[in-house]
Amino acid sequence: MFNLDLGRAGRYCDGINRRSFLKVGVSGMAALGLPQILKAREQSGNTRNTSVILIWLDGGPGHMDMYDMKPDAPELFRGIWRPIRSRVPGFDVTELYPKQARITNLFSMVRSLHHDTGDHFAGGHRMLTTKDMGVSGVNQMQRFPSIGAIVSREAGPRRRGMPGYVGVPYAASIGLNPGYFGGHMIGAHHNPFATGGDPNSPTFNVQNLNLAAGLSVDRLEDRRTLNNHFDRMLRDLDNRGTAQAMDRYSQEAFEFVTGPAARDAFNIHREDPRLRDRYGRHNWGQSTLLARRLVEAGSTFVTVHLGGWDHHWDLEGSYQRLLPIVDSLVYGLFTDLQERGLLDQTLVVLCGEFSRTPRMNDGGNGGAPRSMGTPGRDHWGNSMFCLMGGGGVRGGTIVGSTDRLGERPLSRPLTPCNIHATIYNVLGIDPHLQLLDPSGRPVNVLDDPTAIQELL
Repeated sequence: MFNLDLGRAGRYCDGINRRSFLKVGVSGMAALGLPQILKAREQSGNTRNTSVILIWLDGGPGHMDMYDMKPDAPELFRGIWRPIRSRVPGFDVTELYPKQARITNLFSMVRSLHHDTGDHFAGGHRMLTTKDMGVSGVNQMQRFPSIGAIVSREAGPRRRGMPGYVGVPYAASIGLNPGYFGGHMIGAHHNPFATGGDPNSPTFNVQNLNLAAGLSVDRLEDRRTLNNHFDRMLRDLDNRGTAQAMDRYSQEAFEFVTGPAARDAFNIHREDPRLRDRYGRHNWGQSTLLARRLVEAGSTFVTVHLGGWDHHWDLEGSYQRLLPIVDSLVYGLFTDLQERGLLDQTLVVLCGEFSRTPRMNDGGNGGAPRSMGTPGRDHWGNSMFCLMGGGGVRGGTIVGSTDRLGERPLSRPLTPCNIHATIYNVLGIDPHLQLLDPSGRPVNVLDDPTAIQELL
């Protein structure tokens, strides 16, 4: 194991202490042939200069109250709020999304997404990796790399000196950090770099950019010191070229910490206060603005964590508070990207691990009606939504539909594989990609590599 100690950070659930942007496991890289992967990545002309911002609504956002209202359904099924017309005829959204209603020409909506599980962990694993693999609430371990980690491996950062894969303020799925956002068998060095903190705070800064105590840039720049690390390492390696991969990763970490690019990109205080107001002066809005800064500076895959969507009761009050926040940040992000000329090279994705039951419950959660509060909605993976826009994806399009009660796809049923294949297409990554599992067996990244052609 080779470590470049760049400052303190918390311990993750996989037991790996992220003290540095770089912590490379030798045996794992050798098994996966990373030197060859890096060389191919540099020589390939297939990847495009596009990036992804994934806004993750952790806990399960309900389609019936956001983007797929059923005003003619029985009262217990239809969305609480009335739908309103948007800029695109037939593309209605909830009345709590008036800002998004003005820009539906910039993004599209998949209404027929499903994976058919109501288990948080199974749903999160399927949405972030596309794989079932027996993951559930009683078997929560990650079994396959996330799409962000795979993009990190295949594409790396778009500009040197930037982290390729970032979580703002962290990447987490159902309380697991990095959870199903992690690199798994392709290595912890493909876990997302977490900014931490609250980007809305006047004192926000990224702690993980600090150098370890007693370590100066001048000292880091002393190649003889680094070469001593490599000399000791090389004595323990065979001739499979692992050192080449380790040298490349160490160089990326070195440039990330010592160069100005990342420090400038993470400095959200440089933004115009009026633009910050447009996104919303709260953690969620400013995290989304920071994601835009990062892709503009050269990060390739940035995820924004918006947690707290598990509304089994008191859904109405919670959504009255949360949906206007989401409305502002989505509107702020799309209009900002468009004004900067970045929309065609930045794909925005908004989704969660599953949706909520079309039928409202009684607020009792197994007890007397309303004993837990006002009604809510339970877990539902049979009909879900996914917002996608930018990066060359066609805007103003609705893909698929659900039945009259919103329970299941009625037309054009799609799965997480199709979402991932579309993202890979935007990034110029082959959706037929295979990884080698720990036994050396090739495994398809996507069981169904078919992109959503209506969006391309």
